[in-house]
Amino acid sequence: MTDPTHALSFGAAAAEYDRFRPRYPAQALRWALDGLPASARVIDLGAGTGILTRGVLALGHRVVPVEPDPGMRAQLAAATPGTAALAGSAEAVPLPDGSADAVLVGQAYHWFDKEPAHAEIARVLRPGGTFAPIWNVRDERVAWVAELSRVAHLGYNAGNVVDKYGDFGPAFEPVELGEFAHTTTLSPDEVVGMLHTRSYWLTASAEDQAKIDRELGDLFATHPDLAGRETVELPYRTLVFRSRRR
Repeated sequence: MTDPTHALSFGAAAAEYDRFRPRYPAQALRWALDGLPASARVIDLGAGTGILTRGVLALGHRVVPVEPDPGMRAQLAAATPGTAALAGSAEAVPLPDGSADAVLVGQAYHWFDKEPAHAEIARVLRPGGTFAPIWNVRDERVAWVAELSRVAHLGYNAGNVVDKYGDFGPAFEPVELGEFAHTTTLSPDEVVGMLHTRSYWLTASAEDQAKIDRELGDLFATHPDLAGRETVELPYRTLVFRSRRR
């Protein structure tokens, strides 16, 4: 089980999280939900502030967000008219058996207690339904992005996500992996604001937070790909792990 202090640290920065975190490319969401009926019933598990929920709603599906953090649920309701998240977790989903065509997870699967979460996800999915965790991962093949990750102590990258999260247990078919490239345009201050929504920074001491911010300032002032730039293109690799319930 992951540290709940980190897993539930985001509510304190919910508005900033919703403002700065990257969206999910529509083609990645379409691939995740390929083969499902129009207006499928989709659970967004660990829905946060509703970034993934809004992306799936835009494709015409019905979405039931489930989120344990009250601060994140409040921000989701404020940012997503007509939608409110249910209080619940991956290990205790407050929905009936077989009630969903798909369960999607954006940026949250690594917080789950895998064995009970897999059992709950299988329970709420209809046979043949889709389970798909999704990550927006910075493209650290770009030199300045790799340095940004080092300075900000960003713990996971494309390599360790692919290595760690390829098996959802006996209730699910073998996992398929899709990858989709996209970028976000941010000012240096907005990049720092986004990094202030990461669990490492949120749970760090004031001294460590200040050290990170100093090093980020140095990076933007001195790196040849960043110095003097008013905005930067932050590249992402969106990874989608798709499996069907047996």
